[in-house]
Amino acid sequence: MELGLRSWLASGTRLGPYEILALIGSGGMGEVYRARDERLKREVAVKILPASFSADPGRLRRFEKEAQAASALNHPNIMSVYDVGSQDGAPYIVSELLEGHTLRQRMAGERLPLRKAIDYAAQIARGLAAAHVKGIVHRDLKPENVFVTNDEQVKILDFGIASWRPIDAAGGSKRSRDKIPSPSRGSSWGPRPTCHGAGERQPVDVRSDIFSFDRSSTRCCRAGTRSSGARRWRPWRRS
Repeated sequence: MELGLRSWLASGTRLGPYEILALIGSGGMGEVYRARDERLKREVAVKILPASFSADPGRLRRFEKEAQAASALNHPNIMSVYDVGSQDGAPYIVSELLEGHTLRQRMAGERLPLRKAIDYAAQIARGLAAAHVKGIVHRDLKPENVFVTNDEQVKILDFGIASWRPIDAAGGSKRSRDKIPSPSRGSSWGPRPTCHGAGERQPVDVRSDIFSFDRSSTRCCRAGTRSSGARRWRPWRRS
């Protein structure tokens, strides 16, 4: 079947050894399906970049970067990538299948116990630290890119705009250590590259993720805060 000619794949469609079971979701970087790996007899997630998008060098480069960055990391708090491939001109990434909710969805539900929020933050920090040790900066840490599984394990997703940068002894990029990145306009978390002079854009370093992590931790700790008239609700209940 020509993957670029339809917006979704029917159950039973095969991508090499993978059998499509159901659509999980779709977005600007393609569609994600639940699939079965017939070789290892396990269910996986398959992210497909439509063939029509693969003609766009920018989209294709981001898709390839996501696969390369995630596959270079092996950590329990980072989603594992198992395989990459291409069929009918449409590249795809095969990763572990996660059951649960994004951090954004989790924060929108009932108020989080303090200990749980701290645990989430600690897991995000461990995942980021593992990436930084490899010289990988996520650059797009936000609630939608953090997943909480049904057994409360946190996974960092979507390394599509990640960058590799040598880390010096001070823990920052050798090329941009003189200024702290500031948050981007129109984004609740993601920092933008620092600017030094008109038209000059300096690449972000690990401080970009640290800034976003600080914002994420604060948001998570305040999740569920409510107020009603003069009565103020405490953002946390002790567990």
